[in-house]
Amino acid sequence: QVELAESGGGVVQAGGSLKISCTASGPSFSNYVMGWFRQAPGKEREFVASISTTGAVKYHRGFLKDRFAISRDNARNTLYLQMSSLKPEDTAVYFCAASTGRQTTVLIVATDYDYWGQGTQVTVSS
Repeated sequence: QVELAESGGGVVQAGGSLKISCTASGPSFSNYVMGWFRQAPGKEREFVASISTTGAVKYHRGFLKDRFAISRDNARNTLYLQMSSLKPEDTAVYFCAASTGRQTTVLIVATDYDYWGQGTQVTVSS
């Protein structure tokens, strides 16, 4: 069983920056492919970014890659998402997810992930 807990969400003005975190329980964090997804009100959950087990490979959704950066610290069992130049359309609940399968590189499909956090709200005001 893996427990994920997001933190760091909040209200930020358009153009601002925010870094959110996801802390995982257990000793095997370094074996998990990790990802960030988001869900805006009335919309489906969408992929944001993924990172391989070692952190060497990262993939960001195309239109976000210049503003968002995923990273991880395996020593701290923590996943991060640095967001900059935020826009009102970035407002959403942000979820972290872990894949405990054999895959070691990035994953972009939600069904490839086994465990999900409860989410952290990010609100960008105009």
